[in-house]
Amino acid sequence: MIGLLTFHLYFPGCTSLKEKRGRLKPLLARLHRQFNISVAEMGFQDKWQDALISCGMVGNDSAFLQTALATVRKWTEANWSDGDVLDTKVEII
Repeated sequence: MIGLLTFHLYFPGCTSLKEKRGRLKPLLARLHRQFNISVAEMGFQDKWQDALISCGMVGNDSAFLQTALATVRKWTEANWSDGDVLDTKVEII
């Protein structure tokens, strides 16, 4: 099974794509390092103040995937201070 967690992020006051990437890159690296998940920017690449990132995990138990992705979501909402989490979505395939 594959678990996907998608975040719609908002960067208030961001004035360029370079600034957005500078704020986003540390978050992606931290999620990968701390939770051992695959992370990538999947949408809004040309918008200065929005980003769509997806986190992926593979496992054989959907309950485990749900719990692990919920932990990632909670950590991001509580510890990421460079912007706002507008929406999240979890899918198990």
